[in-house]
Amino acid sequence: QVQLVESGGGLVQAGGSLRVSCQASGNIVSIYDMGWYRQAPGKQREWIATITSGGNTNYVASVKGRFTVSRDNAKNTVYLQMNSLKPEDTAVYFCNARWEWRDYWGRGTQVTVSS
Repeated sequence: QVQLVESGGGLVQAGGSLRVSCQASGNIVSIYDMGWYRQAPGKQREWIATITSGGNTNYVASVKGRFTVSRDNAKNTVYLQMNSLKPEDTAVYFCNARWEWRDYWGRGTQVTVSS
């Protein structure tokens, strides 16, 4: 059973930066497609970024150019670097690992951007 633990969330002012991390329990980040999602209060969870097993990255339009997803295979960790943060980026950020039928989620980390 894979476990994912997010960390690094917090309170930041608009225009600031924050990096959230996702630590995986197994040696999976180079095998699975690793994704980041977020859920704001009263809204559905939305996909924001993925780094595939092949190292390709994809982003939702609203974060493209501001957020960067990366991974460290040796540390079994995936990162989401968030720059130029906006109040509308406030949400719980979740890590996801997906491979074939396997689909795992972390519990999330809160990111709050003040105006």
